Amino acid sequence: MDPVHNPFLPGAGSPPPELTGRDALLEQFRVAAERARLGRTGKSLLLIGVRGVGKTVLLERMRETAEERGLHPLRLEAQEQQSLPGLLAPALRVLLLKLSRHAQAKELATRALRGLAGFVNGLKLSYADIELGMDLEAEPGLADIGDLEPDLRSLLEAVGQAARKANTAVLLLLDELQYVQEKELAALISALHHCAQRRMPVLLSGAGLPHLRTLSGQAKSYAERLFDFIELGPLDEKAAAEAIEKPILAEGAKINRNALARIVEITQGYPYFLQEWGKHSWDTAPRSPIRLADVEAADEIARAALDAGFFRVRFEQLTPREKAYLRGMAELGAGPHRSGEVAALLSHGSGSLSSSRNSLLRKGMIYSPGHGMTAFSVPLFHEFMKRMMPFHPPPT
Repeated sequence: MDPVHNPFLPGAGSPPPELTGRDALLEQFRVAAERARLGRTGKSLLLIGVRGVGKTVLLERMRETAEERGLHPLRLEAQEQQSLPGLLAPALRVLLLKLSRHAQAKELATRALRGLAGFVNGLKLSYADIELGMDLEAEPGLADIGDLEPDLRSLLEAVGQAARKANTAVLLLLDELQYVQEKELAALISALHHCAQRRMPVLLSGAGLPHLRTLSGQAKSYAERLFDFIELGPLDEKAAAEAIEKPILAEGAKINRNALARIVEITQGYPYFLQEWGKHSWDTAPRSPIRLADVEAADEIARAALDAGFFRVRFEQLTPREKAYLRGMAELGAGPHRSGEVAALLSHGSGSLSSSRNSLLRKGMIYSPGHGMTAFSVPLFHEFMKRMMPFHPPPT
C-alpha cells in the first residue's frame, strides 16, 4: 500500500488521525474553561498516566480548543533541570503583551507586566534561569518579595485581573509536571487556590506520570480538593479498534476483522503503540485489505522501531546501576513489584538499592503505585529490557 497515504503518525505528542475514547474528558475541559471565563473557576485538571497513553496529545487538543474559543492557553513542558519560574516567566510575558493590546485590558495587563518585572527581579538570585528582559519598571509591592509562593500568588492574580477585563481566561497547560520541584509545585498549587478563591479566570490543565497525585498531596495537603485527577489508561477495545479502522477507511482502504483484533491485542490499547503498529501494518500490506498475515509480518518491524526510538532514548539516559535495577524488575514481569522483591532477586538489601530506585523515579522511568511498590512508567519496557540485556542472577 502507498506509504505516502499512510495515515498513522507515531511520534512524541504527534496528533493521531483519529482521537478516540477521550470525548468526555475534552468536554469536561471545554466546560471548565468556559466557566473560568465567567469567573466560575472550579477544579483544575490533572491528567495522570504512564507513557504512551496520549497525555501530551490531549494537552495539545486542549490548546487548540482554547484558541478556537478566544481563550489564552500557555502550552508548556516542565523539564528536570528547569525551574518553574524560569519556565513560566517568558510565557507570561508573551501572554500579557497580547492582553495589553486589548483596549479594555490594557491598563491591567500593563500592571501585570510590572508585576512580572518585580517577580523576575525578586527571584533571579534564587533561580538563575529566570533571566528575562523587561521594558517596564517593577511596581513596588507587587510580586516582588523574593519568596516564590506569595509572589506567584500575586502575579497570577494580576494576570487573572487582566484576563477578566478582556473577557477571556488564562489556561496553563503544563506537561511533565512530575519534574517540578516540590517547593515550586507547592507554590503553583497555592497560587491556583488563591485565584480560585478570588474567582480569577486562571485554570491549570496539567499532565504527568501516575505518582503526580502523591507529589501534589505532599506539596499541599489540600491538592486533592483543588484538582480533578483524571487517570488515563489504554483505550478500551472499541475505541482502540476505531483508532485503527477509521483512518484506514478515510484513505479508501480496509482492514480485515482478525487483523484489526490482532493489532488491538498486541498494543494492549495504548494509543502510541496503536499508531506504531498501524503504520507498519499499512506499509507491510501489499494491497487493501490489510490482513492478519500483514500485521504479523509488521510485528517485528514495529518492535524494532520502538527499540530504536521510543525505548532506546530512555534506556540511554540510564547508568549501569539503573539498568541493572530495571533488568531485575523485568525478570519479575510487567509489574508492579515490591521493592523488596527486586532487592531479593538482585541479592541486595532494599536500602542498598534505594539510590538507584530514587534516581529512576526522578527520571520518570518508574513510579510507585503504592507504598513500597515499583512499576515501569513505560508500557512493554520490561520486554525491551529482556531483549537488550541478559539477566545474570547473583551467585548463591
